[in-house]
Amino acid sequence: MIPIKKAYGYVTRIKEGKTQVLVFQHPITEAGIQIPKGTVQPEEDTEYTVIREIEEETGLRNFHVEHLLAEDLWENDDGAIHNRFFYKITVSNVADEWDYKPTGGGEEEGLTFHFFWISTANEVELIRGHGDYLNHIFN
Repeated sequence: MIPIKKAYGYVTRIKEGKTQVLVFQHPITEAGIQIPKGTVQPEEDTEYTVIREIEEETGLRNFHVEHLLAEDLWENDDGAIHNRFFYKITVSNVADEWDYKPTGGGEEEGLTFHFFWISTANEVELIRGHGDYLNHIFN
């Protein structure tokens, strides 16, 4: 089985001297609280994917990809193996919270995501491994 490549973005900001990470509440309860992420398309670079996904899912445009934080292999609930790439992204001058309708189409068509910031790794429970590398951001 060939792993499915996925790119994840820990979008970070500094507010009042503390690092925060952007998360969103998915409108479908079972989808939980997530970070921006998406599937890497054929011939697409993972850094390009994370940029595309952040733009499509959050509406943000002025951000900087700092570096690849971690790469791993992870087994999804359906048994598929995901080759995950986690990037650290930085932004400034961003609202404390907002709602956004993703523009990528597909399963997200017509949905509205609610974005907000967390200041610790344990502040919320992120869905399915999305928080696996938060300790690299908050420590």
